[in-house]
Amino acid sequence: MQVHGLGHVVLKVRSLERSVPFYERVLGLKQVGGFPDRMTFFSIEDNHHDLALLQVGEAAADAPDDAPGLAHVAFKIGDDLDALREAKAHLEACGVEIVRTAEHIVSKSIYFADPDGNQLEVFVDADPKVWHENPGLVATREPLTL
Repeated sequence: MQVHGLGHVVLKVRSLERSVPFYERVLGLKQVGGFPDRMTFFSIEDNHHDLALLQVGEAAADAPDDAPGLAHVAFKIGDDLDALREAKAHLEACGVEIVRTAEHIVSKSIYFADPDGNQLEVFVDADPKVWHENPGLVATREPLTL
C-alpha cells in the first residue's frame, strides 16, 4: 500500500452549536455539509472535506493529557512571517488565547485551542530547500517572537 496524502481529520467536540462558528469565524473554514446535531464537514479549498467535527455531547470528559490519541491539528496559512503575524492579530481579536509560538526552522507556528481544548496549530513554511537538505531540522522547537 502507498499513502498518497492525508484525506481528512475528524475532531470530537461537545457542541456543534459552539464549535462550528469557531471554525468558520476563527479559521475561515467553509462548511460543506453534515448530519444535523451529529457531524459537520468543512473544506479548506477545493477538497470535498478536510476536517469534520463530531458532536459527542456536553457531558463528554476531557481526554487525559497522557492518553494516546491526537495531539494537535496543523493548518498551513502561508509562507512568510507576515501571514503568521496577521494570524496572531486575528486570533487575539477573536479572543483566542495563544498557548505558544514556535520556531521549528522548517516552519514557524502559533498554537492555540478550540472551545473544547482540541489543540490547533497555524503555521507558515520556510524555504523547502532548508528541510530537503536537512530533514532532521523538523525536530527543532525554539521560542518565536512575532
